[in-house]
Amino acid sequence: MRIGIDIGGTKIEAAALNDDGSIVARRRVATPAGDYAGLLSTIKELVEALEIQINRRCNVGIAMPGALSLATGLVKNANSTCLIGRPFDRDLMAALGRPLRFANDANCFALSEAVDGAARGEKIVFGAILGTGVGGGIVANGRLLIGANAIAGEWGHSPLPWPRDDERPGPPCYCGKHGCIEAFLSGPGFSRDHFRVTGAVAEPEAIATSASRGEEGPRQSLERYVDRLARSLATVINLLDPEIIVLGGGLGQITALYAMVPERWGRYVFSDTVVTRLVPPRWGDSSGVRGAAWLWPVSGGAGGASAAGLG
Repeated sequence: MRIGIDIGGTKIEAAALNDDGSIVARRRVATPAGDYAGLLSTIKELVEALEIQINRRCNVGIAMPGALSLATGLVKNANSTCLIGRPFDRDLMAALGRPLRFANDANCFALSEAVDGAARGEKIVFGAILGTGVGGGIVANGRLLIGANAIAGEWGHSPLPWPRDDERPGPPCYCGKHGCIEAFLSGPGFSRDHFRVTGAVAEPEAIATSASRGEEGPRQSLERYVDRLARSLATVINLLDPEIIVLGGGLGQITALYAMVPERWGRYVFSDTVVTRLVPPRWGDSSGVRGAAWLWPVSGGAGGASAAGLG
């Protein structure tokens, strides 16, 4: 049995999983905003409460925002800014008195879906997060890829491929550059583009719903979004050639994407055929906590993914 912890901007979820992937205990609490010491103590309390409930000491995996720098050992690129520059892994292991395993939330999403989710049994899996930001994770032959710089799967901070004249230089991105995939394909990016053309303020789900009713402005906004997503995922296919791509995040709930994007990405993929499938996640919001738990694998069982190279 293992425990997964998923650290979100507003909530922290903890779950204890059996070897067959069934959740035997689960808790959610609010994330202590901007309070690093409070975050450590909250996670410690969650783990202890679950272990009391199930009467067992467990291995613990952590799905965290950002990543641990291989150069400094400190957290970088986290939207939970109280983590940035902190030795989060060392501090949390000291608090819990045991080894832990860590991966960013996009990697945990991909691992969860590859182990026993929508991509179970596939050799190369790309998990694409489309939400407030754009991230990704790669699982190859059951192994989560971290990379030499701990940025494997970070497609959101590549430039939008094959940009059109009206897409240059592109919107500014928080990373300091212009025209990143994230700046176009995140939820705020989608809404910003819709406002730029129509003057209407709307969330992505509302734009997609209006497009499905045939409203012209939302329909065109969705078409632009779909084409940009098709171009961006085509570069993933050209590089990794995955059997399957799983869409997570809030925009992954827009059902039209699963038909519209594969209809278009063949224009950009360097192949005469594209057999890669685009699918919704099996576990949805639970993928993060489940993937964190699967950082501790079950040899030959449901959680056969390797966590080699993780902290």
